[in-house]
Amino acid sequence: MHRGEMSWRRLRVLIQHLPPESATMTALRNAMSDEELAEQADKGEPEKGRWSQQDLLLAVVADRLAELSHLYVGVNRNPKTAKPKPPEPIRRPGAKAPKAKARLSDEQAERLFHLINGGAA
Repeated sequence: MHRGEMSWRRLRVLIQHLPPESATMTALRNAMSDEELAEQADKGEPEKGRWSQQDLLLAVVADRLAELSHLYVGVNRNPKTAKPKPPEPIRRPGAKAPKAKARLSDEQAERLFHLINGGAA
């Protein structure tokens, strides 16, 4: 390779590390089909992305706004309706996705009820 030439690998690495709002990344996104965009959205892992201090602060503001909205809806809801679920915070870089909460099946709940109420194990 001659001085001043760039390898294909180096070019790929440079493109992959462009900011999402760059003209190149925007053009690549605009060239994607609806199916490709939907697949990318489903695979989205913001916690693995590069975030600036500004991005982190904006996520905090978005989380606080969602919390305030949740509180407002909760206070002004009809008391006979169920409480709204609290909002999930935006996932931050380096943070693991929240674990799904374990749920008892009907059979497990019935067995537990039986054990609690004096049933033999």
